[in-house]
Amino acid sequence: MRKIRSILMLVALTILCPSLTFAQLQRSEAFKAKYKLKELVILSRHNIRSPISANGSTLGKMTPHQWTNWSAAGSELTLRGGVLETEMGQFFRKWTIDEGLFKDNYVPNIDEVNLYANSMQRCIATAQYFSSGFMPVANLRINHRYVPSKMDPIFFPRITKDSEAFRTEAMKQINEMGGKDGLVGINKGLKDSYAILSKVLDMKESDAYKKGEIKDFVDNDTKIIFELNQEPGMKGSLKTANSASDAFILQYYEEPDAMKAAFGHKLSLDEWTKIAKIKDVYGDVLFTAPIVAVNVAHPLLQYMYDELNTDSRKFTFLCGHDSNIASVDAALGVEEYSLPNSIEKKTPIGSKLVFEKWVDNAGKTYVAVNLVYQSTDQLKQMSLLDLQHAPQVYSLKLKGLTQNADGLYSFEDVNNRFIQALRAYDEIK
Repeated sequence: MRKIRSILMLVALTILCPSLTFAQLQRSEAFKAKYKLKELVILSRHNIRSPISANGSTLGKMTPHQWTNWSAAGSELTLRGGVLETEMGQFFRKWTIDEGLFKDNYVPNIDEVNLYANSMQRCIATAQYFSSGFMPVANLRINHRYVPSKMDPIFFPRITKDSEAFRTEAMKQINEMGGKDGLVGINKGLKDSYAILSKVLDMKESDAYKKGEIKDFVDNDTKIIFELNQEPGMKGSLKTANSASDAFILQYYEEPDAMKAAFGHKLSLDEWTKIAKIKDVYGDVLFTAPIVAVNVAHPLLQYMYDELNTDSRKFTFLCGHDSNIASVDAALGVEEYSLPNSIEKKTPIGSKLVFEKWVDNAGKTYVAVNLVYQSTDQLKQMSLLDLQHAPQVYSLKLKGLTQNADGLYSFEDVNNRFIQALRAYDEIK
């Protein structure tokens, strides 16, 4: 009878609190009696930024409407993004104190906490806001290599090994994403998304469309470009649509009035999700083919591996981009997933790939792998976060590895997965 009551309670909690995943529910008093949190390694996407391209660009030409008057210069973190990231820092502060990793108002030594951002304004600023919420009295240093804005090689998702054999295998793996029709099939899967995007842009009413400078989104013009020491690139409809999809998603988060964000159109959440799907697919195509992922993520994988194996470290916060999370996920063999309560299903704005290092009473080390993110509602409402009002926590699964009864992987298994990904890079010809 007690077992049935426990199951019913678990079901009720899941229904009432959909943001609570299996991983979170495991953090019971029984779990805490068995395990002690030893370290966190976090790879974060920056929070809300203004679009990288603006009104004078193709993005501005493809609509007769004006994009939002952003609170930041192009590609920089917005004021809203800073507030949201501070809230995430506050949540991690509360959580790490509750788990005994830190004491309240703790001031760490130089070895215990490492905050390292890509040298882009939006990444440095995100890390700064996070630190203010996370350890507000510690005056933490945000490490970055260059004066903004320049890509740090650790975070730069560029091709560092290029050959005909690499490009052939990469295109084979990318085409497999679209089934028998390859890249055309990928674009066909976005037919509804393209139609909604075109409608919301009122693209056919733009001067550029009428002059033939901007054309309809089609399924047969996408080209993938691989160049040594450059990010994987793209030409065609998917690239153009991604630029608008990205701007709309950011505008939807930034602008409280959803109709204003959609240029006067009334969109359902499903329609917003379909617009966001374009960006999700674009990221998948460029960064998640396995051979591409281990190529572009190699420096970051090495850095994360080193952080996980640094005995003096308690907390690492790395701030980069959605491409960093996507490529690291793919390189490590994370199973396919679709995030609940978010219009972005893979790497939402401000999301964090979190490796939790736990030690049991016998001294054996385990790792939980989760994606922590604010739901679309939490982003739009700028909801305050704490242990009772948590962000979303989604448990990620690693292909071929087995979790224990508490949802944890052995540290050796996770370490070996990093080593395998690093060796896969060495094997690229």
